[in-house]
Amino acid sequence: MHDDSKGKPRFKPRTGFGPKPRGGFRGGPKGGGSGFPKRLHSAPRSSEPAEDDGLVRLFGFHPVEAALRNPHRVLLRLLATENAAHRLAEPIAARGLTPATVSPRDLDRLLGPDTVHQGLLLETEPLPEPDLADLAEAAATGGPLILLDQVTDPHNAGAILRSAAAFGASGVITTRRHSPPLNGTLAKSASGALELVKIAQVQNLARAMTDLREAGVTLLGLDGTATGKIEDEPFTGPVAIVLGAEGKGLRQLTAESCDRLVKITTADDLRSLNVSNAAAVALHTALVKKRV
Repeated sequence: MHDDSKGKPRFKPRTGFGPKPRGGFRGGPKGGGSGFPKRLHSAPRSSEPAEDDGLVRLFGFHPVEAALRNPHRVLLRLLATENAAHRLAEPIAARGLTPATVSPRDLDRLLGPDTVHQGLLLETEPLPEPDLADLAEAAATGGPLILLDQVTDPHNAGAILRSAAAFGASGVITTRRHSPPLNGTLAKSASGALELVKIAQVQNLARAMTDLREAGVTLLGLDGTATGKIEDEPFTGPVAIVLGAEGKGLRQLTAESCDRLVKITTADDLRSLNVSNAAAVALHTALVKKRV
């Protein structure tokens, strides 16, 4: 563990963060009708918007249901087939929504024919982001933080969020650039965990790591070539597990910003793991260690 007696951490003021938590539904059609919403005729034909319009678009049963049940998620518009709306009748009614009725083909045109939308498309505002100080405080008594160093694949990022929710991570920190948007494919891969895990996006990961260290957080970088083993870590006090990009691993500055590098013990014929699998193993190891 490092010396945390250097004084108060230098956390940056909140900038560019999402709205304050609010419930309810704003805007959207009042009648369900069969007419397709005019506003979305020009919507993108893929699961991610062609340009950043500030909205979050969620599709698929589990992401949409989780968002409906999240009181901190500000809902803007719900498009649903009759069958999908029937399946989610209870959370839809609880939020006072009247979804616009659409056909599966309508959603195929909006999201792309290969998108597994399950008859649902929900537009929302981004969730509010936590401060680094809040995440450091949560990690002092809870599970580790997960830091992602330019993990760009939304399927991997979504799977990491699922593991973070399953194994009690205190939060996830990503970079604003070179990270997948917190909607669409990532949300579908996360299967509802996007609503359960606190996520902060930072401009500079190395600077954020310095702030976390000054708050008393121990930074463990996962590296398959390290000599230390994550199984030997005590996981006492606040800990952050730092994972590198698919194929590349940790960038040099990120690795140098860690307190120490550790690896996951594997069989001799398998020396590396997919980043989402590595996150799951590391978080499970931490959970077991904290309960011993």
